[in-house]
Amino acid sequence: MKFKDLLKRYWPYIKGYKFHFTLVLIGILLMAGATASIAHIMKLIIDDMFIKKEQYMLYFIPILLITVYLLKSIGRYMQSVSTTHIGLHIVSRLREDLLEKIMHIDMQFLYINRSGELISRITNDITRVQYFVSRMLPELIQSIFTVIALVSYVIYLNPTLAFWALVVVPLVVVPLIKITRRLKKLSHRSQEKNADVVTRLTEVFNNNEIIKANATEKYELSRFREENERFFKINMKSTYTSELVSPLMEIIGATGLAAVIFVGGQQVYSGHMSPGDFTAFLTAVGQTFDPLRRVSSIYSKIQDAQAASERIFDIFDLDNTIQDGPKELSEAISNVEFKNVTLKFGEKTALENLNLTIHAGQNIALVGQSGGGKSSLVNLLLRFYDADDGCVMINNHNIKEYTQNSLRHQIASVSQRVYIFQDTLAANVAYGNDVDEEKVIEALKMADAIEFAMNLPEGIYTMMQEFGANLSGGQRQRIAIARAIYKHASLLILDEATSALDNESEKRIQNALHEYSKDKITVTIAHRLSTITHADAILYFEAGKIIARGTHQELLETSDAYRRLAGEMV
Repeated sequence: MKFKDLLKRYWPYIKGYKFHFTLVLIGILLMAGATASIAHIMKLIIDDMFIKKEQYMLYFIPILLITVYLLKSIGRYMQSVSTTHIGLHIVSRLREDLLEKIMHIDMQFLYINRSGELISRITNDITRVQYFVSRMLPELIQSIFTVIALVSYVIYLNPTLAFWALVVVPLVVVPLIKITRRLKKLSHRSQEKNADVVTRLTEVFNNNEIIKANATEKYELSRFREENERFFKINMKSTYTSELVSPLMEIIGATGLAAVIFVGGQQVYSGHMSPGDFTAFLTAVGQTFDPLRRVSSIYSKIQDAQAASERIFDIFDLDNTIQDGPKELSEAISNVEFKNVTLKFGEKTALENLNLTIHAGQNIALVGQSGGGKSSLVNLLLRFYDADDGCVMINNHNIKEYTQNSLRHQIASVSQRVYIFQDTLAANVAYGNDVDEEKVIEALKMADAIEFAMNLPEGIYTMMQEFGANLSGGQRQRIAIARAIYKHASLLILDEATSALDNESEKRIQNALHEYSKDKITVTIAHRLSTITHADAILYFEAGKIIARGTHQELLETSDAYRRLAGEMV
């Protein structure tokens, strides 16, 4: 991606800061003008103050010098504060937009890509862009304006001598282009390695219990050390390359300065140039090479921000295969129908020619060996995937006709993995909705969770730790059930929702759920026999097909596969 293409992508973020950019421009002009003025002050000191010995210069030059540096300081402050505001605000918006994109992206993408990789793009890659936007870019603009001001001044003083001074500048371009090309490649690799490090850290933090339980701290540390070492080596390669720029510029700058001293000295000796003019010229040229060196150094760092930007916009450019339909599903889900549904993941068939109808008030249980297609059916209902063939109908309309948000607002799901957020218990129960204390308490009662909730230090307003670490497995599961009840959706999905509970608690919750879900569709993925004996229909899945269906008693009488499974599930 070329720089002008990146600028075009960033333009929607940049264009809203006209006032701040005006302040930046004023600040930069003040700084550039002040820098060029310092060189002219040197001319006045030599020619008027020392050679002509004009008395008023003893007062005028100090006042002028203080004024110039005051204007330069004001300009620096205006430019620094305004660019930092622009940079931080742009990056904040960019980070929010990137997270929004990732949150709305297809589940298939999220399953395939490591969480550490995505976190790295939101944190590390955007931080690199932030450093460029808020620090490097303003310095680049300031340096360019300063160079223009100084070059204009030296040409004004002596065009011939300016030629000798500036003829070396094109010599910088060729090595700089080669260096920046290599830097861009190294920057891409560095950001990928950073993602590997973040991924490894994410795994360590998310799996700390199993690491400690298996005493594998040394093993995990060695794995992290390997990734960290690779990250270190690629960063050192970038450093070896980028740090060539400044020495190269200094050597070229010294060559140009030597030419100026030689040619300028001859002109002073011959009387074509005053000592003051030569001093001012030498000062201006010396000041020119510093911003030129900074421009070259910044240009090499642009490659780092450019590589980070490409990784960020790669995410933005992804097209979702799951698209919203035009309709809002505002009424309760009263019936669901699978018509000849086939779902594939690459070469693997997850569901094949599935036909099923479910009506409100029915409790349908899904059983079978792992990989049989139970979760795939649920994922189709949530539109995590779309069927490859056939269609899923909701209230006699194709599920694709509805917006995803309106569909999912009608579905409450309790999965095997319980998600607890760092917020109050009440906020976890009401997750995504306003907290209604009465409704929270009612949901906790139905989930058999009110007793332990009220015994917490601050009751339902107790703050939950990360992953619900201050709760037992059974308590976390009760909160998940209460969350589903609080949502009051018309379709309830229970994926072994009571697996962490004792038999008495499980019975109480099942009785409460039975009353609660009388007018709803309930889909239960079962791994224990006790959770499905009351189901209106049990579907036995194998290799993506329903090979048996009926009540618990009917299947015990008619299906050998179900009898074997029932024996395993007890």
